[in-house]
Amino acid sequence: MVASSDEEPLFEPEPMLEVLNRHRVAYIVVGGYAANLHGAQRPTNDLDVTPETSLANLSRLAEALRELGASIRVEGVRGGLPFSVDGPSLVGRLTLNLETDHGDLDLTFTPDGTEGYPDLVRSAQSRTLAGLRIEVASLDDIIRSKTTAGRIKDLEALGELHNLAATERQQPPGPPARGSGPTRHDRKDPPSAGGDFRHDPTR
Repeated sequence: MVASSDEEPLFEPEPMLEVLNRHRVAYIVVGGYAANLHGAQRPTNDLDVTPETSLANLSRLAEALRELGASIRVEGVRGGLPFSVDGPSLVGRLTLNLETDHGDLDLTFTPDGTEGYPDLVRSAQSRTLAGLRIEVASLDDIIRSKTTAGRIKDLEALGELHNLAATERQQPPGPPARGSGPTRHDRKDPPSAGGDFRHDPTR
């Protein structure tokens, strides 16, 4: 389903996250939507994720992309361009800008200013969103990436993000706004039923 040109862009992040989790993809939510989950008000119309890059995980990601009906996003081309995806075809990628049945999905394997998944996962926060366990980049890492990227829209977002980060540091852990409860990432928790993606990708 694609929104018509006179409608708001289709953006349904929760179904995209549900498919990724169900396929047990290891990933970190980054970019504007991650900032929104921390309380930022600047709107976004796409979901950015940084996947873990083992071949096993990329193969699970490819399965999820096929279920999502992913196509290459091209400006002016409604529905995007079809592409064949499997795990090996994702190895070595830097970015993929995709259109899916639920809106735009950007795969950013090494966000600006970071070293990718192994870097981001160290300070990622676990949150529960609509019953889905997801890993969200920390505000400090979002700020680091946007500062390095240096695009106008990124620089314009930094003031609010710095304020949120300062507030977050001053507050003790507690129930978050939007019901998405940040906690420290716990590597020893076994995967639970219902699509918790946290797992050893080599298993």
